[in-house]
Amino acid sequence: MAAESGFDVAFMAPTEVLAGQQWARFRAWFEPLGVAVELHTGNRQIRGGAEEEAADGTVRRSAARPPGPAPTGGLPSGSERRPVLYVGTHALLEPSFAPARLGLVIIDEQHKFGVSQREELVRKGRYPHALVMTATPIPRTLGLTLYGDLDVSVIDAAPAGRGHLRTFVRTADRLPQVWEYVREQLRLGRQAFVVYPRVEEADPASGVKAVLAEFERLRSVLTPYAVGLLHGRMAAAEKDRVMTDFAGRRVAVLVTTSVVEVGVDVPNASVMVIENAESFGLAQLHQLRGRVARSPHPASCILIATAKTAEARRRLAVLEGTADGFQIAEADLQLRGPGELLGQAQSGIPTFRFGDLTRDLALIQQARELARELV
Repeated sequence: MAAESGFDVAFMAPTEVLAGQQWARFRAWFEPLGVAVELHTGNRQIRGGAEEEAADGTVRRSAARPPGPAPTGGLPSGSERRPVLYVGTHALLEPSFAPARLGLVIIDEQHKFGVSQREELVRKGRYPHALVMTATPIPRTLGLTLYGDLDVSVIDAAPAGRGHLRTFVRTADRLPQVWEYVREQLRLGRQAFVVYPRVEEADPASGVKAVLAEFERLRSVLTPYAVGLLHGRMAAAEKDRVMTDFAGRRVAVLVTTSVVEVGVDVPNASVMVIENAESFGLAQLHQLRGRVARSPHPASCILIATAKTAEARRRLAVLEGTADGFQIAEADLQLRGPGELLGQAQSGIPTFRFGDLTRDLALIQQARELARELV
């Protein structure tokens, strides 16, 4: 609707991998309708099907538009200027990004961006409409408090055609059986993620595993299957190559960090193993396991954890017991507290004069309505 009205649209995602996937998908959808789709990241600029020189001085080739007349479709007849859908990362926040007629801003995985960054993108145009999206579960009480200035829509059903996801918590001594289960899935033609909390070992005595060391080990454990490596310190071109190989089934197992937490879509992947699971937050674990069960095939998420404290065991038991993001969010709020709404602490109980975010949903709803009337 924004494009049909002659306005440009900006779609911002937190990672280059996700932005690249969305750019390819949106290009297939919108270019036949006469909407140009451009990609803007720190390393890549793709305009009109031609890729410009990247920040590191390299030039990468991209698929050009097929020959023939420009596509037509949903745009008004006689339109002199094609509207543009800009897909990008934080690069959209740079001063050099100044779209001509920005009418709509969409921020995907908005919990990865700060409030000031969201505001900065919105100020690029003349009061464009704004849509922020997140799949990270958030308690209703916190949602009303943090997003009180927004109209909130909740999608509480999984997309159609998704397989059943089961989650298991296992100790490290069960790893041989876990790898055998992974091999069974690979024999069936499926693919797997294996996630570690660190890129490199900071302290070997801590017992926290690192993706670089474990990648070499898993290549022998899971032979003859192809094992790929992905982490945030890799160059953009290398990340793209690995993700393309994994999506194209040339890589069977992707050994990675939490860089795959958001947006990565490989429907054939049916198993995820997360080592040192106690090192991750509940919402982050829920996001990570959302990378599997994206097809009709049943899927499994296996959390390998030491869970030395009672609280750690309770947190992991929540994930084992439910796949409902809203239940997980409420449990997370109960276990660690909401933190400071106006400060920096990410957990603990705030010092309200009265009221309790873990119990007083009705009171917060009433306060929000009163605030709306007053303002």
